[in-house]
Amino acid sequence: MRQDLQDLANLALRTAEYLGAEYAEARLHSESARGVVLKNGMVEPSLQAESLGISVRVIVGGALAFSATNIMKRDSVKDLAEKVLKLARASSNHVKQKVMLDGSAPARRRWRAQEKEKLENVSFESMLSVVKEVESEITRSGVEVPNRVLSLSVDSEEKYYVNSNGAESESRVPRVSFYTAITVREGNDILQRFIHLGMSGGYELLGSLEIKNKVMEEARIMKKILREGKEAPKGELDVILSPELCGIAAHESVGHPYEADRILGREGAQAGESYLSKESIGSTIGSMEANVSDDPTIPGSFGYYLVDDEGIEARKRELMKEGKVNELLHNRETAYSFGTLSNGSSRASSFDREPIVRMANTYVEPGDYTFEELVKEVNHGIYIKSFMEWNIDDRRYNQRYVGLEAYEIVGGEVKGLVRSPVLEITTPRLWGSVKARSRELEFQPGICGKGDPMQGIPVWHGGPNMLLQKIILGRR
Repeated sequence: MRQDLQDLANLALRTAEYLGAEYAEARLHSESARGVVLKNGMVEPSLQAESLGISVRVIVGGALAFSATNIMKRDSVKDLAEKVLKLARASSNHVKQKVMLDGSAPARRRWRAQEKEKLENVSFESMLSVVKEVESEITRSGVEVPNRVLSLSVDSEEKYYVNSNGAESESRVPRVSFYTAITVREGNDILQRFIHLGMSGGYELLGSLEIKNKVMEEARIMKKILREGKEAPKGELDVILSPELCGIAAHESVGHPYEADRILGREGAQAGESYLSKESIGSTIGSMEANVSDDPTIPGSFGYYLVDDEGIEARKRELMKEGKVNELLHNRETAYSFGTLSNGSSRASSFDREPIVRMANTYVEPGDYTFEELVKEVNHGIYIKSFMEWNIDDRRYNQRYVGLEAYEIVGGEVKGLVRSPVLEITTPRLWGSVKARSRELEFQPGICGKGDPMQGIPVWHGGPNMLLQKIILGRR
């Protein structure tokens, strides 16, 4: 981030402090994104977007106010600080509960994701050649894919943050992302699959995403499901969930309800509430084998960061430990309300959005089994490798997953493909049924939405293969 822009952030902070703010912070936030799209072989308009702005947030008389501008001039920044102070003062006589922040230690560091090949140096032509190669592979594969959207994008996010507690953070996170939606047809039957691949880092990561291989693997297995998939068994069965299923379950039924602002009711009208309460720490939700964490510090992860947007050092959060509610996701305000310290979970999607409590990389911890050993534990059951559909209620208590690639297990051996097994279950029942976990650990990227105005942020979710005992399965 250029020094003249950093000077504007420091000017905003000094102005807010001079005008009487009890607490003040300023965040410079720039984003640059480019992408290419092929739809059924036709080149769609390319994406190019850039944003740069500064936000100021203050507390006066227990009232918090936030505003932002993209006019990067000294007078505009001073006016912004004055405006935010006026907003907070006008609100201070009306607040019923004063906003208080915890006493977390401020971070002072400069950090960035590893990057060998800068994304700014990647041409549209280079990206387009990648998706055209995937398109060519699909069309000559012998798999009928009548509808396909292939998208490759690169983006970089830079921030500079300061606050009146002494925090100062400068960061850069580039990301490479591939997305596709493909529809496979066999006769009059179709299946659709959405695939998202992505990591943080430079363009050198493109090869490690194995885009062509993974898209073709999915297309071929979808054709095989349509040809060979039998009706799924239903009733009480053992179920092995893949890393993909573990990840979405961890994200939706642990990550979201463990966001402390949801528990306090502040997201109720926007994203929903939580089955947990302020008294839930230490309560049992799952079996001893149920362990779910969230860790923003994993190198290369899609949700990677080392300092959050309140100037707090990021760290691993052990959300569910041996089946018990161990830790929630906190910003400084919720941490104060719960009598604890922030664990660096505050993020904003752009300069004009206020930081709120967010997940980063949420996953089931790996165990000691191999996949083959998990299978041998099952007399009759289902292995669900991928899903085509999921939903969950506002409190994150009831959830439903419909399998796409799924196999019957008989006598400790994986047998043939089955069609559309349905796992419909409560959160305590799911995590209470965990018997064992494999050693593998795999992740999938996503864009997690929350807030009003909506904020979409990059995340990872994943885990090992995980064995659930005596689950009631249905079918679609």
